[in-house]
Amino acid sequence: MASRVFFVVFLLFSVSASAATPKEVYWEDLVPEGFNNLTLPLLNHDNAMAQAQPNAPVIEELNGQYVKIPGFIVPLEGSAELTTEFLLVPYFGACVHVPPPPSNQIVYVRFEKGIPLEDLYDAVWVVGKLSTSGWQGDIASVGYTMAGEAVEIFE
Repeated sequence: MASRVFFVVFLLFSVSASAATPKEVYWEDLVPEGFNNLTLPLLNHDNAMAQAQPNAPVIEELNGQYVKIPGFIVPLEGSAELTTEFLLVPYFGACVHVPPPPSNQIVYVRFEKGIPLEDLYDAVWVVGKLSTSGWQGDIASVGYTMAGEAVEIFE
């Protein structure tokens, strides 16, 4: 009986410990197998570069998962001290200096209370609950959204 109680306590501890640890997800994990994200950007009627794949498919199994994703921040909303909304992108300059990547390579992140941003040139980890509900903005169409909980420097 004591060994059975120990096993149940161990199992409960293991489940709660793993629930608090975010799953590391990388950009290639956000792309369905067999989907080609390498399509070239398009020219629009103003002769400007446009997002090549604004409706790229997402991985539905990631919906609702607690994850940690590395990337670069493109601020959208906030004050001089705190950023409340941003796009997380796989490389520096995406959506600003170069055309947006496919929508499944952009995560819209919202921090209700806001976070301070030190240097936009730094790669970061963003932790939070991922959703496959998209988001549409002036800059790009986005395949994933996240309720952000933490930002850490990527090392």
